[in-house]
Amino acid sequence: MTILETGTIAAGSLLTVASLTVEEVAAILAATDRLERMAAAERARILEGRRIALLFYESSTRTRTSFELAAKSLGAMTTLVSDKSSSIEKGESLKDTGLTLRALGAECIVLRHANSGAPYLLAKMTGLPVLNAGDGMHEHPSQALLDLRTMLVRLPGMGGRLVNAKTLEGVTVVITGDILHSRVARSNAMLLPRLGARVVLCGPKELLPEDASGLGAGVEIERDFDKALKQAGSRGKAVVMMLRIQRERLAGLELDLGEYISRYQLDEERLMARAPEALVMHPGPMIRGLEIAGEVADGPNSAIEDQVRHGLGVRMALLVRALGAGGFESVTV
Repeated sequence: MTILETGTIAAGSLLTVASLTVEEVAAILAATDRLERMAAAERARILEGRRIALLFYESSTRTRTSFELAAKSLGAMTTLVSDKSSSIEKGESLKDTGLTLRALGAECIVLRHANSGAPYLLAKMTGLPVLNAGDGMHEHPSQALLDLRTMLVRLPGMGGRLVNAKTLEGVTVVITGDILHSRVARSNAMLLPRLGARVVLCGPKELLPEDASGLGAGVEIERDFDKALKQAGSRGKAVVMMLRIQRERLAGLELDLGEYISRYQLDEERLMARAPEALVMHPGPMIRGLEIAGEVADGPNSAIEDQVRHGLGVRMALLVRALGAGGFESVTV
């Protein structure tokens, strides 16, 4: 294992989707395809004996479990460090925790942290490749990549399409809910327009900025969910991504949940009336009966379980990219 000097971010780190070129996105998805087609025994030799630390300061089910299973399916050894069962609970700093993991032989760290920018600090302090598994209200890069792959697999006519700047032309993605606090929304809004998608952010003023001027080209705001759905359904391929109301981040905000459900919940009647062919997505955790009705979450339009499945493959590719050196190139050919 080669450790870079302090202050240097290791190649293979993924801290933000902004750091990825379209060609690198294509390579990650190509590696995902190849890894999923491999026999389990062959796949388990790729990172055999390598050591990966999962450092989670926030609760997680899908992200943590899929990174862990991805690492183990590649033959790597994993250790989970959480803030509830380590020296973090005693006040140890992120820097010292990272340096401890490095000294114990960790070769890559997957980090989820409540503070935006924490993955940058960890990457610079340790010199190890770091994968951002969600930092505060900033970003969730691997989620955006798995969401993209889900769209490419599930949307009609997308199968086998090369990933480039026009791949998602004609696709409207309506992201609805707690945009203000959503790192998932931010990463998707940064990634999808670069592939040609039109991204519409929808939600009440309490949960959505007044304008999208800082979000780049291809991103719009529409307060009226019904209008956003109808427009998406009439303009070609449509994706509706619902977001959870993050109650743990709502301090100081007054939100009428009854009104929110009336205006922004995706139920079967609303979906069928305005965008009956739309692909329905949700990054989880999902609160049935609040942002989404159960019959929609379980219905034929839903790709929610597909997102979870694609997360395993995408995170395998990211781990190989972080640690594989020549290995990443070998699985993309």
